[in-house]
Amino acid sequence: MTTGGAAGVAGGVHAEAHHAAGTAQPGRGSDPGVNFTLRATSGRAASRRCFVSSSESHIVCGFHATGALLGRCPGEIVAIWVDERRRDARMSALLQQAAAQGVATEHRPRAELDRLAAGTRHQGVVALCRGADSGAAADLNRYLATRAGDAFLLVLDGVQDPHNLGACLRSAEAAGAHGVVVPRDRACPLTPAVRRVAAGAAESLPVYRVTNLARVLEALKGAGVWVVGLSDAAGREIYDADLSGPLALVLGAEGRGLRRLTGAHCDELVRIPMAGAVPSLNVSVAAGVALFEAKRQRGG
Repeated sequence: MTTGGAAGVAGGVHAEAHHAAGTAQPGRGSDPGVNFTLRATSGRAASRRCFVSSSESHIVCGFHATGALLGRCPGEIVAIWVDERRRDARMSALLQQAAAQGVATEHRPRAELDRLAAGTRHQGVVALCRGADSGAAADLNRYLATRAGDAFLLVLDGVQDPHNLGACLRSAEAAGAHGVVVPRDRACPLTPAVRRVAAGAAESLPVYRVTNLARVLEALKGAGVWVVGLSDAAGREIYDADLSGPLALVLGAEGRGLRRLTGAHCDELVRIPMAGAVPSLNVSVAAGVALFEAKRQRGG
């Protein structure tokens, strides 16, 4: 069964989507794009298959992420596929939200949703969204030029694990950060797995993927943003640092931490004091500690 609206697939045509065979799975450091079958349900349109790259579309899975997208920017959603077996109150509420926003929905077999989600836990909800999945350096520049009040950003230097990236996004959104900056290369992209872990934060918090992180850090400093990196080797504790003004918190990747070059572009390096035998925290936990210390100092 299909329902539709202004933001849905027009002209009596709906889409079936599958990740391209033989490509890397989402959440593994690459984004394979999606194969779509556009099938006419009325009129003279012919069925056809096409490959849509990740720069033209992306997939969102789960209730939290899809609901957040419906609330923030429903016009980005092409269609939502839901598990044909689910008829519970939570699903009914999501379908009503989609209908109110004029977004097309379709009940599909669970197996089709599994193929589309490519291993990501989807809860019976998969949304096809148009456009790129993140912003770029130009969008970050616009934010810096037009922001009201003190900037508050999280910068992640090469986080690889989708669960860590998703958890960082969730903590950043909860702490009131204005956006997250990540490298375009050698870092986890915004996969469906990331979006599921972020629980809606990826749809409400700008994510800026940049090609040259060092240059961006210098641009932030030039815009009056205090750039603070977290490093186990730093002499100063984070609780002694002033995080109350325009701020960018910079964290490194799993295992190796903050790269030397990245640290050299920070105004200041601080550490989270450890009281036990464990020498360091997981990057997503460290991000949460740093973000909420900044929130506390900023009067949040």
